[in-house]
Order: sequence, then structure tokens, then C-alpha cells
Amino acid sequence: MAAKQPPPLMKKHSQTDLVSRLKTRKILGVGGEDDDGEVHRSKVGRARRRVWQFVSAVLFSGIAIMALAFPDQLYDAVFDGAQVTSKTPIRLYGGALLSISLIMWNALYTAEKVIIRWTLLTEACYFSVQFLVVTATLAETGLASQGILLLLASRLLFVAISVYYYYQVGRKPKKV
Repeated sequence: MAAKQPPPLMKKHSQTDLVSRLKTRKILGVGGEDDDGEVHRSKVGRARRRVWQFVSAVLFSGIAIMALAFPDQLYDAVFDGAQVTSKTPIRLYGGALLSISLIMWNALYTAEKVIIRWTLLTEACYFSVQFLVVTATLAETGLASQGILLLLASRLLFVAISVYYYYQVGRKPKKV
């Protein structure tokens, strides 16, 4: 008895199959609408936002570790030689930053827009408050060092970037 040959496989033309095309476009991140009614755009903007989230998490973690381990050096770097009276507030600041950085690290691994937006808003609020506090301290003490001015300028830039991505994540997608 001769073994039967299986029937020849039919090739699927995935380019003509609408579902496959939509899935492909969704994976690529362009065009098409998913079940939630969201139009998929380029993933380039999403990648830039993820890079910003990563940089922020690293920045917060680094400053937190420095504030916890080397409070004198952190204070000296910002306030150019001013004497630290107590290390406790600087270490508490480091603990708060470490907590915020943990939230930022976790936000890197989520696709939930609400969580990403709240993280970006938290970051923008933190940088805004830090800008105001350092400006008030500068007005009280009159110490205008290059480190403080650089800190203030960087905080304004970080607020602008965080607010920009906050609105980008929350905007309604354009219909194609």
C-alpha cells in the first residue's frame, strides 16, 4: 500500500487579507483603528517619550542615591560652599526622590496612558516645586552661583519636556 501524499499547502496571501493587514499596521504602529477606536500613529513619538521616561528615572535615582549617601557633596554642588547644618533634610529629600524614581521605573513598563500621564504630571509638579523653592532660597540668601543658575534652567527645561509629553499622551488621535 502506497503512502498517501498530503494535499499541497495553500499559500495565504496575507496582503489581501484585511485582518492580517490591519494587524501588521497595528504592530508597525501606523494607520488603522483598533477595538478601542484608537488610531495607530508612528511609534517614533512613543519611543522619544520612553527615552525621556528612562532619562528621568535615571536622573531621579542618581540624585536620590547621592542625597542619601553623600548629602554634603550634593549640597555643596548646588550651593557652592555653603555649610550644611544638618544632613537629615537632605537624606529625607533623597528618600522622597527614591520613591518617585521607583514610580518612574515602573511606568516605563506599562502601556496604560493614565499611569504614564500621572507619572509625567508628577514629574512636572516636582520640577516646578523645586524651581520655586530654589528661587525662594536664592532670593533669601543672595547666593547666586553657577550651579544654582544651571539647576534653575534645567528645571524649567524639564518642566517643559514633561508637560509636552503629558499632553502628547493625552491628546485624541487624529482620524485617518
